[in-house]
Amino acid sequence: MPLIEITLVEGRDPERLRDLIHEVHAAARRALDVPDANIRVVIREIPATHWAAGDVTIAERTAR
Repeated sequence: MPLIEITLVEGRDPERLRDLIHEVHAAARRALDVPDANIRVVIREIPATHWAAGDVTIAERTAR
């Protein structure tokens, strides 16, 4: 049973996330040839203030 975890910075609308789930699910089904009911997709949304690269958060980078 594949479990696919995706981590994103929060802020995308629910329809966009639903599209992502659909596309990732379809790719897993094609690549692994497993039943739909066995595929799990989890999206974790992280606040922009909690995600940093190079000691700069995404919120700080966006504010510049």
